Amino acid sequence: MKLADQWRSAQQRLPRDWEDVRVTVVPEQASDLPRVAAVLGSANAGLSGDRLVIHARRAGAASPAALERLFARLDEDRVWCTLETGAVAEAAPSVAIADEVDLAPSVAEGWNAALGELPTDWSELLCHIEIGGSALLPRAALLCAPINPTRDRSSVGFFFRVGRVGYGASTGMARRCFERLDEEGIRGSVSVLRVLSDTEPVASQGSSWIVGGRVL
Repeated sequence: MKLADQWRSAQQRLPRDWEDVRVTVVPEQASDLPRVAAVLGSANAGLSGDRLVIHARRAGAASPAALERLFARLDEDRVWCTLETGAVAEAAPSVAIADEVDLAPSVAEGWNAALGELPTDWSELLCHIEIGGSALLPRAALLCAPINPTRDRSSVGFFFRVGRVGYGASTGMARRCFERLDEEGIRGSVSVLRVLSDTEPVASQGSSWIVGGRVL
């Protein structure tokens, strides 16, 4: 199995709230060790005998996406390696915010309810989702990446846009992202903040909203 595929498979076995995991990469050919070390150097890989050790983290030079790109480079160069995961550090439990936010048992159902209250001619939406714990936010943002989430600095959540015209995800794409949250037991509250109806963008990607001095 290619190294990038091994890494994707390893991630699926990690606990949901992992923060740091020890990743060991062993070249099949000892002569390839210098090449592997050179490629993985940007991820702060450390040499330990005949292998490289990396501490993968949620963000930074050793984030899951960054490591996948580096591993894909080795695969493209036909430098074959095996990957093992070791000690895993998990995030400390966060303080729940259920007392402050009405968290729906199903995010997808909450989204359906929000759409049901819109005028029939809506064309562009600015929306918000609040997540039931800061430790869950990185995972929620990853699962919702197709709707291009923008971090809300004032809450444990993010903004996103939905549009029938112009810039924004489709309602179906948003629903699928929220179904992924439901599948992993991540609760949240979805709301539509602003609505535009019957807009027709000309030579632009759509309307812009300013929230807290930020253009969204």
